[in-house]
Amino acid sequence: MAVTGAACGWWTGLISKPPDNAIYQEVIEIEAANTSVDETATSTVTPTQRFERKFYVLPRNIGFAYTFLRQVCRPDKEYPKDRVFSLYFDTPDLDEYMRSASGDFKKDKVRIRWYGAVTDQQGTTPVFLELKKREGFASSKQRQRFLVPSGQLQPANLGSGIIDKTVLINTLARFGHFPEKSIRPIILISYWRYRFNEMQTGVRVSFDHDISTSAVAPELGRREREIHLPGGVIEVKGPTLELPVTLRRMRVLDTDWSRYSKYGYCIEAHLSEPGSVARLWPSGRMMET
Repeated sequence: MAVTGAACGWWTGLISKPPDNAIYQEVIEIEAANTSVDETATSTVTPTQRFERKFYVLPRNIGFAYTFLRQVCRPDKEYPKDRVFSLYFDTPDLDEYMRSASGDFKKDKVRIRWYGAVTDQQGTTPVFLELKKREGFASSKQRQRFLVPSGQLQPANLGSGIIDKTVLINTLARFGHFPEKSIRPIILISYWRYRFNEMQTGVRVSFDHDISTSAVAPELGRREREIHLPGGVIEVKGPTLELPVTLRRMRVLDTDWSRYSKYGYCIEAHLSEPGSVARLWPSGRMMET
């Protein structure tokens, strides 16, 4: 399904790819109307990789999952809990969604992320432009922090892309990412995230639930204001695929390792018929509560 951009008028331009041996080590210092970089950052083509394992949690086990993680993990000292908001970008034909749905080995995600609901419309809010690259089970992430007027984070304004399109495409280029097609804002996803560190190894663990999604692209599905998706997901992020011994007991949660993708899960919900049995459930899951 193609999602056209005429109604919104927001596109990123295309940039010619440089030679394969080009290395990006310049400091990012960008100025644009209504947008300012809040910190400098050095970005190279090869960021550190990590391995991610995801476990879908049934709605009936949300409380049990949180209790289980509190027994074997320590809450993160700096950011133990917050509401995460992510504006995802994709091509008019939803190419990245299609790659995710088909299980392609290589996948990329471009998003702008911020934390906590915005209540002061007159001030500024820090946001992060992120590029997440995935090859099989290995993933890497680069991001740049910006300060933007808080009003740009209101639902009615998200179609503008939050930051200037030239700033976005130039920052992605500094990350070593050159979209072959135009990309634009597609959906907003939000959820509660609890962060932990496994006690024995220090491996990072997050638990996300209360997932909501809203269509930003006017032609996506029925552009419902908000769809609430049941269940949650536990993500384990570490240097190897092997799970710490304590986390292997997650089988008591009636869960297993999956290719779960919040972006793919939410796109499918918007494209499915309202009232259909499978609409609010990840592919391959029976309707259970």
